[in-house]
Amino acid sequence: MFRELVVSSWSRTVESVHSGNIELIVGIIVILSIFSLRSRKGDLNITNAPTYGYRSILEPKWLLQLRFVTGARDIISSGYQQFKDVPFILRRFDTDYNILPARYLSEIAAISPSILSGVSATADNMLYEWTDLHFLHYSNLHVQVMKRELSPKLSKYLEWAAEEVNYAWHIDVPEADDWVEVDIQEVVRKLVARMSARIFLGQSAARDEDWINVSVDFTIDAFTTAFVLRMVPTWMRPLVARFLPARYRLKKYRDKAAEIVKVKMDKHANMRRIPKFGEETEQTLMDWMIDHASPKEGELHEMAHRQLILTLASIHTTSTNTAIFLYELCKHPEWTSILRKEIEEVNDKHEDLSKVDIRLWHPRLERMDSFLLECFRLHPPILLSPQRTALQAYTLKDGTHIPKGCRIAFANGELQMDPETTPDPTAFDPMRSYRKRHSSEQEYYRSQAVLTDIDSNLTFGYGNQACPGRFLGVAEIKFLLAKLLSEYDFKYPDGKTLPATLSADENVFMEPGAKLMMKKRA
Repeated sequence: MFRELVVSSWSRTVESVHSGNIELIVGIIVILSIFSLRSRKGDLNITNAPTYGYRSILEPKWLLQLRFVTGARDIISSGYQQFKDVPFILRRFDTDYNILPARYLSEIAAISPSILSGVSATADNMLYEWTDLHFLHYSNLHVQVMKRELSPKLSKYLEWAAEEVNYAWHIDVPEADDWVEVDIQEVVRKLVARMSARIFLGQSAARDEDWINVSVDFTIDAFTTAFVLRMVPTWMRPLVARFLPARYRLKKYRDKAAEIVKVKMDKHANMRRIPKFGEETEQTLMDWMIDHASPKEGELHEMAHRQLILTLASIHTTSTNTAIFLYELCKHPEWTSILRKEIEEVNDKHEDLSKVDIRLWHPRLERMDSFLLECFRLHPPILLSPQRTALQAYTLKDGTHIPKGCRIAFANGELQMDPETTPDPTAFDPMRSYRKRHSSEQEYYRSQAVLTDIDSNLTFGYGNQACPGRFLGVAEIKFLLAKLLSEYDFKYPDGKTLPATLSADENVFMEPGAKLMMKKRA
């Protein structure tokens, strides 16, 4: 679920940027960045690709990079309109993005990750050397566990996730007989964190409140650290990093992760050495990783950090997309009864819902899936996706040369809003993909939220490096939505409507702390 991404965890940082209350250190960073000489080797970019965004030939590079921090959406949009059919360059403080036209999607999707790497792009975005995520560059154990263990046994893991939601429902979800105002993003985030913890580490971790808080907060502080440090030159980062509270909090999270993981590793070793009748035999994703890790990957330090990166990938994306669905549903309440009817019809086909295989159950919620896809399209969590870092130089079929070290990306937000891709793109049409699926027998298995080979859905990437956890994420979203819609009514607080969208570079998210009203259904 490495959505290059894609996460609402940028919210705290960017809320500060937009409100002008960011820590003093950021003011110092900007001032020092302005006066520092920052040059970038031209050979890291596609030859002859125009650089877009300058207001005049006199505008300095640092000012364009600074405007990209909170104005990326407008810069990307206008750049796409002007250079839709040719590569062009966008400038972020730490890197140049080479934006490719949509016609290259299929070709890029098939290129080996040893040449064009999405994971390396993520590691670079996260400033891995300052967030202690070095392993992303030499180990893909976390990816392999998703592909080789999670996907084949998804039914079992979804059953565990559902058990954890049922356990925590009365802990995390308000018992509201009358309307109550809630931070719905936070409510859902806690539930998703518990689901992830149960699948990755087991029941004890899922019910450890300290671990749940760490798994939520790690992403926020890791992105905050990376976001701030990439605005300064490389030579200044050691100095600036010393004054970042978020970076110091990362050590606390790593210590807690090591504590949780050590207990799990010790129990795993004991069970392998002396199996005991009646002792816990819950085989989590962590157990699989221990069994398949190399000696280096199996070190406590490595395993602890890997669990943190899995929380980063799994929690915020899933919870944010769930909350956005509810925000849009409150804006279009006429769809509530339609979706509830579908949930009831699907559930009526099962005599005992407690024994339902969620993996097979959730695809039958086709209208909900279509509504979700429209939310993905209108609220992409990142405006440049998929992204790749060129680990080797590569020449595309038409002769376009991508040099080693080049960062390439696609303007997915603009592509999905292009009339050539999506007819009447500004309209919220929640049955758009539903109609496509039912337009012909050949289309029935297309236009689903988990698919990553259609231009109108780049939420989870595209091609051979698409997010391997998307099947889990979509199933969790639909399970949570079905339960919430079946048990609660929702509406905006008086005088409120769809929350504002903020941005931090190419990452976008709903206004942090935005509220909804909810109450139990009569």
